[in-house]
Amino acid sequence: MIRSDVLKTLIPMISDHFVVCNIGLPSQELHMLDDQPTNFYMLGTMGLSSSIGLGLALAQKQKVISIDGDGSVLTNFGTLPTIANNVADNFILLIIDNGSYGSTGDQPTYAGKKTSLTAVAQACGCENVIECAAEDCADVMEQALTGDKMTIIVCKCESGNIPVPVITKDPVTIRDRFMTALREKNAQ
Repeated sequence: MIRSDVLKTLIPMISDHFVVCNIGLPSQELHMLDDQPTNFYMLGTMGLSSSIGLGLALAQKQKVISIDGDGSVLTNFGTLPTIANNVADNFILLIIDNGSYGSTGDQPTYAGKKTSLTAVAQACGCENVIECAAEDCADVMEQALTGDKMTIIVCKCESGNIPVPVITKDPVTIRDRFMTALREKNAQ
């Protein structure tokens, strides 16, 4: 399975939640497969999906899922100790680890070599870290969504991309509709 296959298996369970999605192809794939006002697409900040998602989870009560890639987490290594030391039990970080920088041509990452992001997250102090194969990711996500514990999921999948259109929505529009959906949900 490649990243887009993983996203397809997750959409039935995540489309009712707030999702902050990694820059580049992950955001474009999610946008093409299931555009929702509750999806915040990163359009210009590599490595910050997990940081923005954590901040959002700490600031309000709704569950927040950050979808990040191994390459992005590697560019923002400070995110894992920050997550470990600022526990938000309404936060799920899904790292789709395909061992490559998928949005820039599938160059290999260190996570595709010797570096284990699962081991790094645990070494940083993250307590609920689950590594799974792509085929098991939906089950692991379902358990994380029904649980009340901050969870980091490292989903190992194959490298590869599907053709996707560019997101033509203005970043301000994406932000505003996401914030409106969040305000409405928190007011309930």
